[in-house]
Amino acid sequence: MMRLRDRRSFTKPEVMIIPMIDIMFFLLVFFMISTLYMVDMKTVQVNLPQALHAENQTKVNYIVTIKKDGTLWLEDAQTDTNSLIRSAREEQRRNPRFSVVIRADQGLDYGQVIALLDELRGAGISHFGLAAESGGSQ
Repeated sequence: MMRLRDRRSFTKPEVMIIPMIDIMFFLLVFFMISTLYMVDMKTVQVNLPQALHAENQTKVNYIVTIKKDGTLWLEDAQTDTNSLIRSAREEQRRNPRFSVVIRADQGLDYGQVIALLDELRGAGISHFGLAAESGGSQ
């Protein structure tokens, strides 16, 4: 014999929204934090000097790297001094807030960094930064 259930005796399924919101917030925070570590600057790896009071700069137009062997890189492309100065001069004309950060290898001759700074200054660029790793020793 078959028993029939009354339609009214079924309870309506409930969706628990609070745990779902918690999980969504957890996922949002997880992806936000994990993407911070995925950001990779388009630069060449060099051994930067360390400094206790290094600051992060986010509004930089050009990142110039000088490797230990003296090669010059604009972001991740190798360049020469004349091309760099020419493109920096053009960018300075378009953007008065133009800035350059120089990432020089720790073992590089200091005179090469000064020579590049002098060339850039002669081209009319006045906003510079020198890159360093955070957390040096006293």
